[in-house]
Amino acid sequence: MPKLFAVSIALFLLLSAGYGLSQAARSIPWNCDDWQPYAHADRTTAILESLAENRGKTLYCGIDQSDTFAKAETWAAGKDRNERDDTVYWGERGSFRGFIAAQEGWLTEGESGITGQSIATIFEFPREKKKRRRWKTVVVEEQDILADGSRLAYGPMGGAGNGNNQAEARSFGESDYNQNPPAVDWPALALAAAVAHCRSLDYNRVKSGSAATVATPENWYYHDILTGPTFFSSRAGKTRQWTATCQKTERRRR
Repeated sequence: MPKLFAVSIALFLLLSAGYGLSQAARSIPWNCDDWQPYAHADRTTAILESLAENRGKTLYCGIDQSDTFAKAETWAAGKDRNERDDTVYWGERGSFRGFIAAQEGWLTEGESGITGQSIATIFEFPREKKKRRRWKTVVVEEQDILADGSRLAYGPMGGAGNGNNQAEARSFGESDYNQNPPAVDWPALALAAAVAHCRSLDYNRVKSGSAATVATPENWYYHDILTGPTFFSSRAGKTRQWTATCQKTERRRR
């Protein structure tokens, strides 16, 4: 009876190992319907560019399936390229870093590299992706934020203007700004201001497309420095009001 039990355990372990190997060997063949070789007058360049885009798929679709390239010429084009010797081929579609041993054996009919490898190893089929639980974002609450004097996006300031009083300094600052207006991405500034405001209200996002500058005249803001008893330096910039819809969202499993 103990011997029978030991044999049963050994058989179970062998079957489990075999199952594990079969699972590890599972592969997804390349889809060659949309595969096209790189078009070039120089045959070697055409092969290397195709390999640079995707080595495994090129070998499978270009040689094994469609016979676009021959094994021998593909081996000849790429055999002297390998990462160890810093001879990587840098092409328009990527880089080709040499063949793996299983590919060498397959291309040279066993003269170089190793043979007896699975088709998945030779052609580097992509691994089957595990299915993951999907989530969706659900809006649980919204609040519209209307334009008012506190809903402002601040643009960059211009250079400094100087004058013997604050009003004069601001006038010079505005003049400098108008002569050398900075580039302003108002939608980006409005979105940043809206995100900060919504988060301060405990909303975690701004509704897509809802943050925008309001079609009202631009207003000035200033950074004034008193540089003397009656002398000011003033930098001027512009503001615009914004609106947005704040949202509270949560993730739920589908």
